[in-house]
Amino acid sequence: MKPLEGILVLDFCQYLAGPSAALRLADLGARVIKIERPGVGDGSRHLVLEGCMADGDGLNFHTINRNKESVALNTKSPEGLSMAKRLIAQADVLIESFRPGVMDKMGLGWEQVHELNPRLVYASISGYGALSPWAAKPGQDLLVQSLSGLAWLNGNADQPPMPFALSLADSYTGVHAAEGILSCLIRRETTGVGGHVEVSLLASVLDLQFEVITTYLNDGHKAPQRSAFNNAHAYLSAPYGIYETSDGYIALAMGSVPELGQIIGSEEVAAYTNQADWFDRRDEIKRKIQDVLQTNATEHWLGLLQERDYWCSDVYTWEKLVASDAFAALDFVQDVSRVEGEHVFTTRCPITFAGEDLGASKSAPRLGEDTDRIIREFHLDEKEAE
Repeated sequence: MKPLEGILVLDFCQYLAGPSAALRLADLGARVIKIERPGVGDGSRHLVLEGCMADGDGLNFHTINRNKESVALNTKSPEGLSMAKRLIAQADVLIESFRPGVMDKMGLGWEQVHELNPRLVYASISGYGALSPWAAKPGQDLLVQSLSGLAWLNGNADQPPMPFALSLADSYTGVHAAEGILSCLIRRETTGVGGHVEVSLLASVLDLQFEVITTYLNDGHKAPQRSAFNNAHAYLSAPYGIYETSDGYIALAMGSVPELGQIIGSEEVAAYTNQADWFDRRDEIKRKIQDVLQTNATEHWLGLLQERDYWCSDVYTWEKLVASDAFAALDFVQDVSRVEGEHVFTTRCPITFAGEDLGASKSAPRLGEDTDRIIREFHLDEKEAE
């Protein structure tokens, strides 16, 4: 039995943050029903990354919405709204990611549905928080990375701000939403009452930066200073960074600079015995490390460093990673295609339980494919009073 079997989740979300939270609950055994607009559906059905489509939907949709069912309901119509309310009355969790106030206008806001189903755990995901002066701004990943200060941590000191080249804000917010939902479900076991979980992309990205923001708040509000050379962390000293070798790259984590100099055979690097210099003169030190590492191959340096248990690693491409034994040991790829003879490969849930197999995922649903069955199962078309 999966941990969340018996839990019914309604996914009123689009794109990535909300659907990724619902996906994690589905991976862990919850029954997740997407509530989608008839004829249109989740916007990520039409969001195509590098031209990749499968069975009429963007590849990304298949990844984020596996293990779910789809019901097409027009909640702007009296009939559709009535069906949605009947379904909500029988659910354990509702997740919505509209701009603040939209669900209230639909008649499905927290206070309205709490009266309908006091046990419901209601999760709201927004860009900046319901009470924020930025509440009306679009809650989009790149925009939030830019507004949160995160983009100023990437790249070297002479480079412009650089966002992370993936949907970091959305994904991390989805994790926080799932954490809040699970916590509220546990509390419900004691109180019998649900609750309103609220997360925002901005708060989640600020939490992601807790280490460096804490330093800023307690260090006289000094702005983070990126390294001018091989920047990898604005607040960490040399040798922290990625270095070019004669045939690739090598990553060096925290470690003693003099010890590193001894290992790689550099008297110049080994001469930096004052630990304060490792930060104050980090660019100078990093350039001298780079000069040495470029003279030989990655495997040569890895052999020397690993023999001394110095923290380091190769820098893999996806091609090299996927071919590695470590990747194979994770068994991390699955096929979630819904068309025979077609393949849609994606990742698995990263959570495992010792001795248990969560099993393969069900493919993402076509728009509204479960509507009729769910209307019958949950008696959504009954005419009696709600």
